[in-house]
Amino acid sequence: MHMYLVVAGALAVTLMAGFGIAGITTGWVVPLGRHRILRPKLWGYSQLLGAVGMSLWMFLGVFRARFDVIPLIGWFVFMGSLGVQMLAQRPGRRATKSAS
Repeated sequence: MHMYLVVAGALAVTLMAGFGIAGITTGWVVPLGRHRILRPKLWGYSQLLGAVGMSLWMFLGVFRARFDVIPLIGWFVFMGSLGVQMLAQRPGRRATKSAS
């Protein structure tokens, strides 16, 4: 059972990182979220950040059954990536021309 969880976790992290790299380099977004994402590069960076945070949390914390500071940092990085994903759904700032 443990090996199934490790393989499923590794597959999820790999897919997240692959989607993030595709979003950064080409601007491609997963079809389920394509209508909501306004800034695909930012979304790609958040996917990549989430994959790093998830891998730190899963493979250095939960599966080893010990509590350390690195898995906690990984959890905070993953939660921060969710915040960046919310920012990717908002329009970016536009430069305004000054009147002077």
